[in-house]
Amino acid sequence: MSSLSAEERKNLIVRLRRIEGQIRGLQRMIDEGKYCVDILTQISASRGALKKVGLKVLDSHINGCVKNAISKENGDEEIIAELMNVIDKFTD
Repeated sequence: MSSLSAEERKNLIVRLRRIEGQIRGLQRMIDEGKYCVDILTQISASRGALKKVGLKVLDSHINGCVKNAISKENGDEEIIAELMNVIDKFTD
């Protein structure tokens, strides 16, 4: 269950749509044979934007799901192991 509020979900969807537009722009740039450095710059910007979305979701997970599970003592070790696994995947 997501601990994101309706407003947070709405904001993330807006960000993801913006990222979607960036990706379409990248496709156009490659199709049009744009300068490699410009393409790489846009890739970096897209990755940064996507990382910000991921950090927001991760923050919500830690401060919502993980916090609640630990406060209720629902398998602390399992929750922490799952969190560490998610962090490991996110930082790859």
